Amino acid sequence: MHIILTHEQADFDALAALFGAACVFSGAEPVLPRKMNRNVRSFITLYGGDFPFVDPRDIPQLPIEKVTLVDTQSLITLKGMNSRTKIQVIDHHPLRKDTPQKWDIVVSTTGATTTYLVELLQDENEPISAIQATLLLLGIYEDTGSLAYAATTPRDIKAAAWLLEQGASLKIAAEFLNPPLTADQRESFDRLVSSAEPMDIHGHRIIIASDEKLDVNEEVSTLAHKLRDLFEPDALFVLVSTHEGVRLVARSTTDDIDVSVVASKFNGGGHGRAAAALIRSDDGTKGLELLKMTRERLLALLPESIRPSITVNQLMSRRPRVLDPETSAEDAAKLMQRYGYEGFPVVKNGKVIGLLTRRAVDRALSHKLNLPAASLMDAGEVCVNPQDSLQHLQVLMTNSGWGQVPVVDPLNKKIVGIVTRTDLIKTLSAKPVTSSRRNLATKLDKELRPEHLQIIKAVSEEARTNHLPVYIVGGFVRDFLLDSSTYDFDIVVEGDAIVLGKALVAKHGGKLTTHSRFGTAKWYFAKQIISKNGKMKQIVDLISARQEYYEHPSALPTVERGSIKLDLHRRDFTINTLAIRLDGHHFGELHDYFGGLSDLDHKIVRVLHSLSFVDDPTRMLRAVRYEQRYGFTIEPRSLQLMDEAKLLLPRLSSERLRHELDLILEESRSTAMLSRLDELGLLRAILVDLPWDRSLHQVMAAAMEAPIPEEWGIKPLSTGTPVAHSLGYLIWFSSLPVTVIDKIQSRLKLPIALYKALLLSKTLISDLPRMNKAKASDWVIRLEDIPALALYAVFILTKEPALKKYSLQWKNIHPITDGNVLRKKGLVPGPSYHRILEQLRAAWVDGKVKSKEQEAALLEKLIRELDD
Repeated sequence: MHIILTHEQADFDALAALFGAACVFSGAEPVLPRKMNRNVRSFITLYGGDFPFVDPRDIPQLPIEKVTLVDTQSLITLKGMNSRTKIQVIDHHPLRKDTPQKWDIVVSTTGATTTYLVELLQDENEPISAIQATLLLLGIYEDTGSLAYAATTPRDIKAAAWLLEQGASLKIAAEFLNPPLTADQRESFDRLVSSAEPMDIHGHRIIIASDEKLDVNEEVSTLAHKLRDLFEPDALFVLVSTHEGVRLVARSTTDDIDVSVVASKFNGGGHGRAAAALIRSDDGTKGLELLKMTRERLLALLPESIRPSITVNQLMSRRPRVLDPETSAEDAAKLMQRYGYEGFPVVKNGKVIGLLTRRAVDRALSHKLNLPAASLMDAGEVCVNPQDSLQHLQVLMTNSGWGQVPVVDPLNKKIVGIVTRTDLIKTLSAKPVTSSRRNLATKLDKELRPEHLQIIKAVSEEARTNHLPVYIVGGFVRDFLLDSSTYDFDIVVEGDAIVLGKALVAKHGGKLTTHSRFGTAKWYFAKQIISKNGKMKQIVDLISARQEYYEHPSALPTVERGSIKLDLHRRDFTINTLAIRLDGHHFGELHDYFGGLSDLDHKIVRVLHSLSFVDDPTRMLRAVRYEQRYGFTIEPRSLQLMDEAKLLLPRLSSERLRHELDLILEESRSTAMLSRLDELGLLRAILVDLPWDRSLHQVMAAAMEAPIPEEWGIKPLSTGTPVAHSLGYLIWFSSLPVTVIDKIQSRLKLPIALYKALLLSKTLISDLPRMNKAKASDWVIRLEDIPALALYAVFILTKEPALKKYSLQWKNIHPITDGNVLRKKGLVPGPSYHRILEQLRAAWVDGKVKSKEQEAALLEKLIRELDD
């Protein structure tokens, strides 16, 4: 037998999910809970006959082979269940840590469990009646506040719309969701409103309301619902004194507050968002005294039962650098300069013994004292736990004066991170450190192509199995949020990326290449995937989270292992610091440590830190590329830093500089980017001879934005040199003097084939005046050794019609006669072959020969002239 169960004190989401599961799992018995909310009982009383619900007293006495739990992860034991009974869970609440791993669990990222089951009903195209559709609508509306709560998803809205199409009644739904209060309820509600006390606990707004009314028989849950809508708190706790004892009803609107945990302390139960308990006195205490005692106990329990809205875990940087007590002041100063830190914890035998600050080191060195860290540090054992609240951290920093506080594991006391005053200030300034409350799982499921989603889900599953936090980062996240197509997957692993890569290959096949020094790997899929832009994508880059520093300006970075936050901090702009976590129940969480989401929303390119352009001057070119590609604006401070750092551009290697210019020339708005570089003085900073003006912009824009006509037969100048940027360079530089082209070649080190094409183009442009009255055959001789791409570039620049005629017509003209014919005529192979064939071709091109017979006659004449 297969039965379907839900939680006690069932609300409409529980009841509707019970019915929805019964529709999906044909033959299963949907068992009503013993206790239901008053509104739910009223619905069953009126409309129960339209549903296949089974009273728990009427469950057939048969072995229970399978139990499906809906809207709950708590299982009650029933007669007929045994160790072989399979348990399936369908819920929308976060997965509980104590849920057995052998259970088959589906956690839907929707506002209501009912939504997921309605989606299954839609897929199966099962017919339902209007009142059945109304119950399902009630289930969705109950847990989404009639689609108004923040947790509501597009899937909830679509499911509700489908139910309305099936005849669901909004009138009936409104009657059961918002029934009028009885006279007794109205009096109690008014007293509860008057007694309501707001308080802040770990950054959450909590409301506690109480009422001493010994003869209230009406359910408190209805009053709680009205109070929640009135005050809109993160959590609400209602205490009402009844003849049975004190009744506690709790409601939550955030995953950080699991009210079932609080209710369990009073021997109650429920689930994360709704719970209840009845508190009876062991010593006979009743009435107001019991109500007062219960309230005091509740106040004592809340700080330990409520997770902070922002925890130290969300702020801290993992794998912090620590110092040994014997570390010298000079060595500490080098580390502070290298990493930009203001202080380091000092650790002895794994235990924090103090904090060494930059101020202490600078003072020691100014007195020429190279003392050890133990002599210079602020001694103490100041530290926090990962789950400590922001408020606790703030008090600790204030009382201790420490600006860098170590974070220790509460179990083994080992340092797992560090949190700084800067982290705290950024958070308190109302820019969230992480946007983890924004989950993109639905957007990923909906908008990614199935094959790309399959890859991400494969990475997600293997990361969960190997207990590795993984994030998809960088350009993919940026473009995904901008609804732009990109499928270059960069996966950052907080741990060993090579371990994850090996697990992926073992399960899904393909090939793995690794770089153990940097902890990176490339996973080549066994199956190729074609992205929307037509390019073959067959690789996922797997990167161990890392941090980097620069030994000197424009140098390549030195890389070391780090956390996801440190890994993102090494990036160029805030819009590239967004990350989506993929592993396990974290799937889809958006992490935004540096305000990237806000800058995306406001269309701003903002450099991540003040020395970013000094560390890597190529970022100046990249800033312009992003600005023009997306129609953004480089914010003023970044422009100022760019102006100050542009003198560093000459220090860049030719390869790095040309790579950035190549990327610009492959963009659809390449000319706008080059104009912006010129406006900011960056082209002249690269090389004073780099030309740019309005006319060049117009010519180049027209050429780069239009497709190259196929009839020109243009091919790449060399393997690995894309046509797009070769054409850009040719148009950009071909009109320059040869001496300037040579300077550009010396600075950029263009591919040799491109450099040769540039010289040919320049020489051709110089020759055009003397070719003004040349015959067609003269043009053929002049142009036949010039690459088609170079000819096309010169045509764009000069509009010389002969270039187009040659490319589309003259170059394809050849005589019928060839070397075999000449050999049969008795001619000895040699230079004469070339002269004759060239004259025959010239005759055809110039229109002097128009038929086979005319060519034959001309050939005989040329042979006789050889004999003479």
